[in-house]
Amino acid sequence: MIEVSTLYDFLPGINQQAYAEFAKKAIGSMLQAPGLVEFRANRNMLGSPQVRITTVWQTLGDWAKFSESAAWQALEAELHTFNTNSSTEIWGPSPVVPEPLRPGR
Repeated sequence: MIEVSTLYDFLPGINQQAYAEFAKKAIGSMLQAPGLVEFRANRNMLGSPQVRITTVWQTLGDWAKFSESAAWQALEAELHTFNTNSSTEIWGPSPVVPEPLRPGR
């Protein structure tokens, strides 16, 4: 599995309700994508970047197919009307610690 994290700040003065409506639409589209395992969204408690969206995909190919789709390209263009300082990171498993470790297990 791979994790794709997109980080960004909001543009000053955006319409928060319009952003919430956009987010609902974008999340719905992502949840229907083949190969998607999980979707998470976080706000930075310390400032910038303000938002982190993390998706977990079965394979890098699943993410690539989704990210190249016309539907995602349109949503990504719309996202840019709300955000700035956007970056995307793609993470794969560690060869040393390939699975999560939890205390007491």
